[in-house]
Amino acid sequence: MFFEGFTLTEIETAEGRIRLRHGGKGAPLLLLHGNPQSHAAWHRVAPLLAGRFEVICPDLRGYGGSFKPAATADHAPYAKRAMACDAVAVMRHFGHRRFLVAGHDRGARVGHRLALDHPGCVEKLAVLDIVPTIENFARVDAGRALAYYHWFWFAQPHPIPEMVINAAPEIWFRAHTARGKPPDEVFAPEALADYLAAARNPEMIRGMCEDYRAAAGIDLEHDRASQAAGLKIACPLLVIWGEKGKIGRFDDPLALWGSYASGPLAGGSVDTTHYLAEEDPEAVAGWLLRFFG
Repeated sequence: MFFEGFTLTEIETAEGRIRLRHGGKGAPLLLLHGNPQSHAAWHRVAPLLAGRFEVICPDLRGYGGSFKPAATADHAPYAKRAMACDAVAVMRHFGHRRFLVAGHDRGARVGHRLALDHPGCVEKLAVLDIVPTIENFARVDAGRALAYYHWFWFAQPHPIPEMVINAAPEIWFRAHTARGKPPDEVFAPEALADYLAAARNPEMIRGMCEDYRAAAGIDLEHDRASQAAGLKIACPLLVIWGEKGKIGRFDDPLALWGSYASGPLAGGSVDTTHYLAEEDPEAVAGWLLRFFG
């Protein structure tokens, strides 16, 4: 079953409309997806958590069925700071001012900013398969540049990457998400259909590229300002990554995140590539249940 027991809905925030699924009972838990996906990325994990948590899975702004604001010269509408404010608004809609957060990929970057800008809201944070944005740029060498080429391609000025992707969106999606297996073998049919529908929407492609333009500009400004102010993640932090992916190839994720956190730190690898929640949902749910529980 696809998101069995969950309700699909849309809510209005001050900034725009957010599509999401919610279900379960217990402590409030916000799950944030990555690129180029939607909240559907959590469909195998969310039901495993619903017995212990009230699970809320939104589409990030710019992605899936959520609103896609107009771009600006500084890309501020797609800064992780703006996305973090969306997360707070979503949780307040459901009556929660303090909650648990798990984010994968781009969603984990939103979670990082959320913990810095709204520390009173985040009880615990889990980040899946990333290192801090500023570190990924600061540590670029030939190997990392080739592995993360899309960071630099998507961040090129509009409309260069959008034109290329929109010429063959499904071919692009299948090539971009390849991690040694065809997407059909990694993603459930319902999830893949949701991702491909979004990929065929030029507004989503623009929003995705704006996300990466923000990461290469205004997000770095915010991250440097936080570092200068001595801000760190104060809540307990869980770091997990795919053993067969890129993260452990270039860095020691726990050691690196340790320099960004002042609270308790835990974590380890899962026997997957990048799409942890869809490749091994039981392992991911196990980590989250132990950490959040």
